[in-house]
Amino acid sequence: MIERIRSICTSLEGVTEKLSHGEPTFFVKKRVFVMFANNHHKDGRVAIWIPAPTGVQEALIEHDAETFFRPPYVGVKGWVGIVLERMDDQSLEAHIKGAYDCIVSP
Repeated sequence: MIERIRSICTSLEGVTEKLSHGEPTFFVKKRVFVMFANNHHKDGRVAIWIPAPTGVQEALIEHDAETFFRPPYVGVKGWVGIVLERMDDQSLEAHIKGAYDCIVSP
């Protein structure tokens, strides 16, 4: 699953990848915009955590709580978790590009 994420993230300008908290994490302008989470604290999910504009997290979770969730630690800041097996590539790319834009053009 990380290959899907890596392919999308590294196609964007200025992106670097590093391990952070034991997981592949993608940065732009020295700020995280995608964190891979493989069974984080045994939650059973293979997911990513991404920043989202104000109000988007709540709307996504309300629309589809099986795909979207409020991740620990960063969820209080509006970040959203996405369960990868429930997301097609085109939608995943759109969400990742949206997260990138949150950091590049706040």
